[in-house]
Amino acid sequence: MPVNAKARNATAPRVSKTVSSVIFLSLLICMCATRAEDSGMDNIVTEKKAEESHRRDSADLLIFITLLTLTILTIWLFKHRRFRFLHETGLAMIYGLLVGVVLRYGIHVPRDINNVTLSCHVNASPATLLVNVSGKFYEYTLKGEISANEVNDVQDNEMLRKVTFDPEVFFNILLPPIIFHAGYSLKRRHFFRNMGSILAYAFVGTVISCFIIGLLMYGFVMLMKQVGQLGGDFFFTDCLFFGAIVSATDPVTVLAIFNELQVDADLYALLFGESVLNDAVAVVLSSSIVAYQPAGDNSHTFEAMAMLKSFGMFLGVFSGSFALGVATGVVTALVTKFTKLRDFQLLETALFFLMSWSTFLLAEACGFTGVVAVLFCGITQAHYTYNNLSPESQDRTKQLFELLNFLAENFIFSYMGLTLFTFQNHVFNATFIIGAFLAVFLGRAANIYPLSLLLNLGRRNKISPNFQHMMMFAGLRGAMTFALSIRDTATYARQMMFSTTLLIVFFTVWICGGGTTQMLSCLRIRVGMDSDQDSSISVSDGAERKSTKQESAWLFRIWYNFDHNYLKPILTHSGPPLTATLPACCGPLARCLTSPQAYENECQLKDDDSDLILNDGDISLTYGDVTVSTDGSGARVNAASSVPASDDALDRELTYGEHEQVIRGTRLVLPMDDSEPPLTLARIPPTRGGEPA
Repeated sequence: MPVNAKARNATAPRVSKTVSSVIFLSLLICMCATRAEDSGMDNIVTEKKAEESHRRDSADLLIFITLLTLTILTIWLFKHRRFRFLHETGLAMIYGLLVGVVLRYGIHVPRDINNVTLSCHVNASPATLLVNVSGKFYEYTLKGEISANEVNDVQDNEMLRKVTFDPEVFFNILLPPIIFHAGYSLKRRHFFRNMGSILAYAFVGTVISCFIIGLLMYGFVMLMKQVGQLGGDFFFTDCLFFGAIVSATDPVTVLAIFNELQVDADLYALLFGESVLNDAVAVVLSSSIVAYQPAGDNSHTFEAMAMLKSFGMFLGVFSGSFALGVATGVVTALVTKFTKLRDFQLLETALFFLMSWSTFLLAEACGFTGVVAVLFCGITQAHYTYNNLSPESQDRTKQLFELLNFLAENFIFSYMGLTLFTFQNHVFNATFIIGAFLAVFLGRAANIYPLSLLLNLGRRNKISPNFQHMMMFAGLRGAMTFALSIRDTATYARQMMFSTTLLIVFFTVWICGGGTTQMLSCLRIRVGMDSDQDSSISVSDGAERKSTKQESAWLFRIWYNFDHNYLKPILTHSGPPLTATLPACCGPLARCLTSPQAYENECQLKDDDSDLILNDGDISLTYGDVTVSTDGSGARVNAASSVPASDDALDRELTYGEHEQVIRGTRLVLPMDDSEPPLTLARIPPTRGGEPA
């Protein structure tokens, strides 16, 4: 064989191997390029979907902003025209209903052809799913249960679910400013004057209302079961839970009209105080009912030990939440007192805001109730911390929480109207709805009338039948009832409760709230009276002054002395120095806790600090051997006094017709009336005859 032929035969395999390698590499490169292109396309599709979702979320939020804007403009029109037949919350609900109708029946998103329905058998619905699609894992979160007949309309339901918020949004974001504002703006003078009656209505009355409603609703549930209208389980504990959530009153509409018309201050205090406290009681009561767990397999049978355990939980949660709220307020007061934050008003306001809001979250994280904690935090902040703030921060905090309360409350009422059409699992039953309205009416009556009869046995200033009828009429349901009912809608019973609760709120806000002015006229309740004028009129004779003295609870009298002599000096810059009230052995501690401002202005009563017991009527100030008295006209009368103040002086101080405030200091600035300059006392050395020099 020739040499060239042998060479060609030897190089042929090498060429074929090289060609094969090139072809393989080319195919590999093409495959990688194809995969990279596919991955790039997937990323582009994902980015487009994320951008589209972002736009939808922005549009959903814009819907609620538009609702609030329309509500504000309509409120201005109503106030300008002096229309009182519909409150701003009722307007917000109407606008929410209109938008809900449009979203439900007017907007239909085309069904996405990429939706895939697969069946798999699991014992429970997982909160997160990891789905393997062609080797790639995707994470999906649980949004809720969909009924079998709505599987083909998932995309349309998705549009409605976009405007459905997580119930925790209401509890952690919208409720705290509403509840805090209620405690921060509390008119403590009239609240403490009627404190016994308010506590009776809020605690005893709410429990009575809960059980009356629960028993009546259980009868209607049994009737529904007999006639075959019950489509799921509905136990007695469910009925009690329904009684607890609808016992939370929210007469925001009535109180707004009361404030505008200047209705009797005691009636306002009774309604406002009851609504503030019974919201807290209803929250704790509903939690205790949910926690009812008897031994055995059947968790819905009656067991005395389980009931006592739930009652103990009620007391423990309420007292723990109360202590936590007060403690947070005390810490804030100490921080604002012993630091120079008042020199930086923005930081001062920010700290006040964060400490107040964190009270709610801290209570919820510790297993307590944030509503109770933030309510008493607001009362403590108003009583102590407010006095340590700079004037700018005082105005800022008032306006800030007033604004947040307004926006949050109207947002919730707008959302109520919206959910009537956007909520996917409504259960409306005519028998249950009629029974609920009847039970709510009877439960409110069992709260107001028997308790008023018992309270009038110990009150000199009786709760008149007209006031009782007005309180019965003003038992509106609102934000708290809605928030409690929407928090859990997983079962058939809770879904029926939520749907019925919406109708109760609509009826009470529109009918009862809209008829407040007419009811006031029908019951002939006086309007157009300022609270101070009302107080001065009601103590026009000695008998009324004596009755006021008797109505000042001995427990509150002891509390006031302790607060004025010890707590106020420790937590604020006002009050007598601790060096004058604590024993001599506590001298170093007293000097450490007393601020320099306390020495400069001893026993100063600033703004609402005197609202607990003092009015702007006749006031007499005893200073050493000199008593300086002021009447309603602001005239000053000096009189000699050679005897120290006695227990009768405290009695006169606690009455709101004429007051005496004993002071030991260098200067007292006591604001009297908005139209009069404050009364300023300087040190006046006494002479031998007891007359001032």
